[in-house]
Amino acid sequence: MRLARRRRLDAVVLFGQKNILSLTGVDCDNGALVIAGDRIRYATDFRYVPAVRRVAPWLRVTDCHRELDGTVLRFLRETRPLRRIGFEGDVPASRYMELSRRLPRAKFVDIGPDILDLRAVKTPEEIARITAAEALNDRIWNMARRDFRPGMTEKDMQRIIRAYMNALGDGEAFETIVCVGANAAECHHVPDDTVWRRGDPLLVDMGVKLDGVCSDMTRCIPARGGKATKGADEYAKVYELVLKANLAAIAAAKPGITGRQLDAVARRIIRKAGYGKAFGHALGHGVGYEIHEHPAASSRSDAVLKPGMLVTIEPGIYLPGRLGIRIEDLVVIAETGCEVLSRSAK
Repeated sequence: MRLARRRRLDAVVLFGQKNILSLTGVDCDNGALVIAGDRIRYATDFRYVPAVRRVAPWLRVTDCHRELDGTVLRFLRETRPLRRIGFEGDVPASRYMELSRRLPRAKFVDIGPDILDLRAVKTPEEIARITAAEALNDRIWNMARRDFRPGMTEKDMQRIIRAYMNALGDGEAFETIVCVGANAAECHHVPDDTVWRRGDPLLVDMGVKLDGVCSDMTRCIPARGGKATKGADEYAKVYELVLKANLAAIAAAKPGITGRQLDAVARRIIRKAGYGKAFGHALGHGVGYEIHEHPAASSRSDAVLKPGMLVTIEPGIYLPGRLGIRIEDLVVIAETGCEVLSRSAK
């Protein structure tokens, strides 16, 4: 409501499932939230009405009889005056065009970035849930590592992690990435039948979902030398460099720093060592109800970090045909500095 007043909006309509979840606790794939003045109304179909009433008894819910857009139009037409309507700019073009056609005198204002800003600062309850999810992620990683054996394929190890996530959490926050040897040079490698041999390096990027929120972490099992890993010395050198960049960015993460500045801390270290072109992705991203949220820690991000925001710190170096190393931690911005939620050894 404060956002509506600040942007001089007569009404706000939200369709995004995760946006509505973050504001109300309601999670369903066919719903709309309409805010007008001091009235908050939610429309969904028969399948979800009982669940909405259970989860958010304070919310006035209407059965739209599968005519969601029509119900939203009715809600909006009850609003007087109706000159400016806030909406998410990423709604389907067909939905936007239909609403615009049916409400020709109203101006639609994109408040998508404002909603992302609201979601970026987590409540203490949300932080506690994400902390629990990250702790479970650590636990699953340590359990899975004990089950890994030379001779397993990347898919085998992915299945082990996935089974633990399904048994102990609410499944994967994203498709678990498992990379043997040089496959890790493919930043988002899709696990295949590559066999993990004794001494080969391994990269695993994983996140379990728990209680509606996500976690995220990347860890590497280093090369151990021998015939299978002739590049072990190079691997060790690059690993120490990525770790240095990771730790420096964690030390720099604090309120007031921008995503661009934080990215530069890690990127400067890697570039100075001559691997700048091998670090091709952003330093990090927000995590919450979705695995990629605002704010971004990238060379193009002017987002200012605030207490309660979460961001990943994940520098990496990728040398095609040779190696790939990424070390990722999830941190929450505190009043001073940050707290690292990922506790697994690096």
